Amino acid sequence: MDLTSWLEQIMVGFGAGWVMWLLLFLSVVSVAIILERAWFFNSLRDDLTQLAGDLRKALGDSVEAARKRMSASPSAEAAVVLAGLALHDRGADAAEEAMAGAAALQRMKLEKRLAYLATVGNNAPFIGLFGTVIGVVGAFKALGEQSQVPVAEAAQVAIAPQQVMSSISEALVATAVGIAVAIPAVAANNYFQRSTKRVLANTEALSKVLLAHLKSVPADGDLSGAEDEPKEARGKSRKKRTRGDD
Repeated sequence: MDLTSWLEQIMVGFGAGWVMWLLLFLSVVSVAIILERAWFFNSLRDDLTQLAGDLRKALGDSVEAARKRMSASPSAEAAVVLAGLALHDRGADAAEEAMAGAAALQRMKLEKRLAYLATVGNNAPFIGLFGTVIGVVGAFKALGEQSQVPVAEAAQVAIAPQQVMSSISEALVATAVGIAVAIPAVAANNYFQRSTKRVLANTEALSKVLLAHLKSVPADGDLSGAEDEPKEARGKSRKKRTRGDD
């Protein structure tokens, strides 16, 4: 028995039913992920226009007021700004690095399980097509077996094309199911990817608000240095006057 005949027997023996069950399983998992991601993105919703205005106003009062306002927001943008506020006393550069790291963590949370949806959307039609090929192989194998019957049973041979067409139509169901599984997975993945980009863009906008404030107001260490500088200048001027009197 050659390899082709062996593979043909395996394909015909198992049939295309397992492909349908596989597609059904992938569909159930995809729906579960879509619902979970929809709930997750909905839990992060907030009025970003009002949040940005409140952040500017709170920063005008104190950093602690800004921290309280950001802590009250469930959005991923507020979580990133909180990371910058935690290091505000170390300067704008440190706060910017902290927010960059927090934004990377938020990106991982936002893109969680989206790779599965992309994989199912790209490959479910091919899985369905594989089931169709198995069905077509079985149909033509049945046609070949019917053509080998004795001439006395030629009436049965005439029925063979109808049986083949019926088998092929059943096999095409696998392709249709594969496409049906892929469409919602692709649509949901595209929607969540756009939502992720929108959240990250809003995060960058809020981060700019905080960085602009930190760069316009000196850090605590800089303020102390600014206070010491006039004292040193006054000390030098006193020494010059003393030498002049001598």
